[in-house]
Amino acid sequence: MFKFFNNIKNKKIDILNSSINNLLEVFQKSNIEEWTYIFGSKKEIIKRNLIAGIFRGVGIGIGVTIITAILILILRRIVALNIPIIGEYIADIVEIVQRSR
Repeated sequence: MFKFFNNIKNKKIDILNSSINNLLEVFQKSNIEEWTYIFGSKKEIIKRNLIAGIFRGVGIGIGVTIITAILILILRRIVALNIPIIGEYIADIVEIVQRSR
């Protein structure tokens, strides 16, 4: 009789262990630990957002600088081709940009 109850008890323990393992896998996949840490600490939220904002600003600055430099190089080459109407306008634009430096 005790074997019967031990078997039922062991089956329940096995089911419980597999359920716990499934929950652990779900939590690990969803990064629930990181989310609870972030939501628990206002300082952590501020720190992460500040760092993200700084890097976004630097990235935007570098990107705009590179794109502007490429556009100026392209415009200079178009001016060098001496296309009558377009060349004059582009020459004026390049001159304005160079004066503003």
